[in-house]
Amino acid sequence: MNVSLSKIAKRNVGLLYIAPWLIGFLVLQLYPFGASLMYSFTNYSITNVPKFIGLDNYTAMLTKDNNFYKSLSTTIAYVFISVPMKLIFALLVALLLNVKLKLVNLYRTLFYLPSILGGSVAVSILWRFLFMKEGMVNRLLDTVHLPAINWLGSPKIALFTLSLLSVWQFGSSMVLFLAGLKQVPTELYEAGRVDGASKFRMFFTITLPLITPIVFFNIIMQLVNAFQDFTGAFVVTNGGPMNSTYLFALKLYDEGFKFYKMGYASALSWVLFVLILVVTAIIFKTSKYWTYYEDGGGAK
Repeated sequence: MNVSLSKIAKRNVGLLYIAPWLIGFLVLQLYPFGASLMYSFTNYSITNVPKFIGLDNYTAMLTKDNNFYKSLSTTIAYVFISVPMKLIFALLVALLLNVKLKLVNLYRTLFYLPSILGGSVAVSILWRFLFMKEGMVNRLLDTVHLPAINWLGSPKIALFTLSLLSVWQFGSSMVLFLAGLKQVPTELYEAGRVDGASKFRMFFTITLPLITPIVFFNIIMQLVNAFQDFTGAFVVTNGGPMNSTYLFALKLYDEGFKFYKMGYASALSWVLFVLILVVTAIIFKTSKYWTYYEDGGGAK
């Protein structure tokens, strides 16, 4: 009997310890998740009582809302521009920091700082001032006698400029790449040097294949984040010019908090969720062809 009471007491203590997380998960994550699905089938507009309208929100989205397709295509373009650039840049910096140098830990910390600050409103405002027509970037171009570029005012360049803000937040990917590089056996490089392989060839035949699990993880995480990016588009360009940076998350915000169409915004959020789910599933499915683990298998 005492043993049973002891087990119950230990279990209750465990539940007490996880209670803050459990309450936060149920109230701040699970309930909003389920509520948004319910509201997506209603005409909920904050001030009115939700009224069930079936699939009307989804039908209107696909047949009447031209901005839906524009924001969706812009977001996909943004993902395909920002994610590869961020990962390539993060890997290059990780390679540079994967050497024995004095104060190398300080350099790693400094390179990681943008990842902490990059998503803030303050940095987004700074980015807007840097790339405005009379901003610092154009002034630097003028010092080397190059023409000024309308970074934020040209529909052809604005999305690329916004993507640079995302690339600047490469710190988390860099840390993961650096951890992966540390795990590559040095004897493989020694064997490569004995065979006369160049550093360039060793990178593609030794380093890159052995860090593909890290590449796979970074791709998944950065894709999910990029599909949901909002702050930069809202603060730097507000979707302009000519909706060239009108990301899906910004449209979702406009529908919900500017036009008070919470039911429609909930439907948009579920479309975004399904899109992220499908893209992630495709990457998981194809990863077995290019991701390699020590046991010789790919990602399942």
